[in-house]
This record gives sequence, structure tokens and C-alpha cells, in this order.
Amino acid sequence: MSECRVDVSKLRAHDPEKVEELKKFLEAKVGVTIDTSGNELVMKFEKEEVTLMRRRFLREALRKFLHRVNLRKDFRVISGGEKAFIIKDKEKREIED
Repeated sequence: MSECRVDVSKLRAHDPEKVEELKKFLEAKVGVTIDTSGNELVMKFEKEEVTLMRRRFLREALRKFLHRVNLRKDFRVISGGEKAFIIKDKEKREIED
């Protein structure tokens, strides 16, 4: 059994309800059960490996969720290693006069 993790610590600090919405969204989209452990969502897959196509699909699903809940301007999805993603806040650029 293989697993993939999503670090949602920044999202939880911003709005804890969005983490539960994300969990439900991913369960419906990916079709796996998701455990919440601390600041991580852990998805467990039947196959032994998380393939490249599955990683792309997961990343795209995370990005779609951020777009649907209007957080695309505040957060982005980055890789957290071979079997992990991180939802990180975007750095705000200050415009100088």
C-alpha cells in the first residue's frame, strides 16, 4: 500500500474549515480514504507506488480546489518530495513607487 501526504498547515492557519472541505473534495475526486494527522492529509492507495500520472492528477486536483474556493491568489501547490505536496502561501509583492 502506498501513501501520499499533503501539508496543509498554512491553509489550516488561514481557515480550518477549508481543510475539511479539501478532504471531502479529494475523497470524491481521487476516490480514496484520507486520514488527517496533525497538519497533514494522508491518502492511502492500493497500488504500491504513486505514479507520475497520479502525482500530476493530485497536483491538479489541489490546484482546482484552491481555484474553486477563491484561494488561488493566496496559496499555491508545491512539491514536498517524492510522495508529498505542500499548500504554501504566496509571497506578497510590494510595489514601490
